[in-house]
This record gives sequence, C-alpha cells and structure tokens, in this order.
Amino acid sequence: MSTARKIETEINHYLSHLSDSKKKAVLTVVKSFAEQEEKDLWDELPEEIKASVLIGLEESKSGKGKPHSAVMKKYSQWLKK
Repeated sequence: MSTARKIETEINHYLSHLSDSKKKAVLTVVKSFAEQEEKDLWDELPEEIKASVLIGLEESKSGKGKPHSAVMKKYSQWLKK
C-alpha cells in the first residue's frame, strides 16, 4: 500500500468517529490548505514590489549586483552580537 493510500485510510478511520459538525470543520481546514497550495506568491505581491524584484533581477543579470559574501564582509561588524 502506498504512503498516500495509508494516509487516506487513516484519515477515513478518524473521520468515521467525528460528528457532522466536526467533519465540516475538518473540511474547512482541508479546503484552506488546498487553496493555499494553488496560490502563487508572485500573484499576491503588490505591483510595486513585483517591479522592484524584476529590476533587481535585471541588475543582477547585467553584473550590477554584489555577491552576498562581499556584502557580509562589509557589514559584518553590525551583525556581531
């Protein structure tokens, strides 16, 4: 039996012990998870943030960015505790 099938079997076992109102609550949670899976974070971002990210990507591709290691070396003094 596959892992997914085992999970489905276990879920069904527990669901059979729940009242209808609790089953509705479980359904609401499952739907919420499914909707979150379908969403793309990019689509949720404000347009000005998307524009800034795209500008940053283009700058990075054209060599205008700085490597993470260089930034960390320069600013490490402020990160020490």
